[in-house]
Amino acid sequence: MLDIAPSILAADFTRLGQQVSDALATGVKRIHVDVMDGRFVPNISMGPFVVKWIKPLVAKAGAILETHLMIVEPEKYIHDFVKAGADLVTVHQEACPHLHRTLQQIRELGAKVGVALNPATPLVMLEEVLGMVDLVLVMTVNPGFGGQEFIPESLSKIARCRKMLAEHKQPHVDIEVDGGITAETIAPASRNGATVFVAGTSVFGGKASVADNIATLRNAVGS
Repeated sequence: MLDIAPSILAADFTRLGQQVSDALATGVKRIHVDVMDGRFVPNISMGPFVVKWIKPLVAKAGAILETHLMIVEPEKYIHDFVKAGADLVTVHQEACPHLHRTLQQIRELGAKVGVALNPATPLVMLEEVLGMVDLVLVMTVNPGFGGQEFIPESLSKIARCRKMLAEHKQPHVDIEVDGGITAETIAPASRNGATVFVAGTSVFGGKASVADNIATLRNAVGS
């Protein structure tokens, strides 16, 4: 199954509830919240209150609310995001000197576990924790800003990640890709093993409706 995860980073925050509802009405099963602190990445975005505000909409639709913590010391804030309603919490390997402990913390709080890698971080950095995760997020841009172009070399990394998961008997683990996902890039990412596609600008941007934008992405992968 292939999932599109609309990222509210690109949404119109004056109409956030409506835009989330529009996305959920198309049948998407994930809403993606990008959390940035201005330290781990050069931008500041949103916190637990936004998760709390949109959680009822996501829960009513039977979807997953996932938070992508692009922050330093994520272990200090995981509880707050899970309490606010996050169903899945993704942390960056680069921000977690004690990654095993941080992933364990997410699981103990009752959320699903995700771990992300920046474009220049090798996959081997995750090898020791693959048995602990529900999702591996392969960044396909350098994190911090929406609207960037997909890094072509990411395709090989996605394929190698899928192979590594199979070798570790973890074929059920999702590979999520985040950054530059458009009608042109979603199909090759899918062919190389990605199963979840974070899409911000290509869902909430442009003149077309949210529903039409999501339909365009689905049509590009025949889903």
